Amino acid sequence: QVQLEESGGGLVQAGGSLRLSCAASTRTFNLYAVGWFRQAPGKEREILAAIDWSGGSTYYVDSVKGRFTVSRVGAKNTVYLQMTSLKPTDTGVYYCAVRSGTMWALRSDNYDYWGQGTQVTVSS
Repeated sequence: QVQLEESGGGLVQAGGSLRLSCAASTRTFNLYAVGWFRQAPGKEREILAAIDWSGGSTYYVDSVKGRFTVSRVGAKNTVYLQMTSLKPTDTGVYYCAVRSGTMWALRSDNYDYWGQGTQVTVSS
């Protein structure tokens, strides 16, 4: 069982930045791939970014490329999502998730453990 806790969400003006953190309870966090997802009001949960176990392979959905950066610090059992140039359309609940495999996946049902989510609101 892996417990995840997201933090760093909040209210920010358009054009601003936030850094989300995903802290894991397991010491073997570096053996898991991690995905960041967003669920906007009235929409399905979508993947935004993902990172493999080593940090050597990442994925970004087109809408966040060049604005979001996913990274991990193994010693801290933490994965980050640095978000810049935020837009009102980035508003939603942000979740991190891990899967029992070293490579990331695009589908949410490929992930085994989820955090509780953190709210990000971008005002215009």
